[in-house]
Amino acid sequence: MLRIKKLIVHYGPFIALNEISLEVKAGEVVALIGPNKAGKTTLLLTISGILETTEGRIFFQETDITNLDPHKIVAHGIGHVPQGRHIFPTLSVLDNLMVGAYKRRQGAREAVQEDLAWIYAMFPILKKRNKQRAGTLSGGEQQMLAIGRALMGRPRLLMLDEPSSGLAPRYIDEIFAAFEAMNRRGLTLFIVEQEIQLSLAIAHRGYILRNGRLVKGGAASALRESKEIKELCFG
Repeated sequence: MLRIKKLIVHYGPFIALNEISLEVKAGEVVALIGPNKAGKTTLLLTISGILETTEGRIFFQETDITNLDPHKIVAHGIGHVPQGRHIFPTLSVLDNLMVGAYKRRQGAREAVQEDLAWIYAMFPILKKRNKQRAGTLSGGEQQMLAIGRALMGRPRLLMLDEPSSGLAPRYIDEIFAAFEAMNRRGLTLFIVEQEIQLSLAIAHRGYILRNGRLVKGGAASALRESKEIKELCFG
């Protein structure tokens, strides 16, 4: 589904990503793991078209999407939940969700309502607070809202950047259970996550990124036991 070939990205003279090659297959959950400032967020921003590549190519469903405008990448079927959530705090919960559906055709109203019902079933608190201003939600509720907003665009691939960051354990458990439910429904997930063992527990495969380079990749079960993961977890 997603193929990245020898991707190089610069921040000025600094090489942020150095010849990154990886693949996310349809129906998979893939975890991207690494220390702070390894380049994980940079990779997601580059896939989304927010940052430009220096060299290399990005393919989505065999279409070259390298350096396309972000709105065109969304139209191809890639959703992105950024670190920090970036909800619209003065809009209601419902209005935030409907913003996610803005590219859907007017004739898709029934399908939009079905998706809204699905999101409310996964995150009942959003239905309870649907008329409440989004800025008044707790951090965990805002993360659920950011995820729901991305889902309203009906992505084929959903990328998530540190979805558990700053959240209480009960919200983390609920959100990761939702990820498993999304995947069972057929959604492909590419997750950047600080909760290493938790992300590998739901992932099929994973990659380890360090200093802008991929240092290891493979089945999640094997990565959990690798020395590289133990170094990340325990130093």
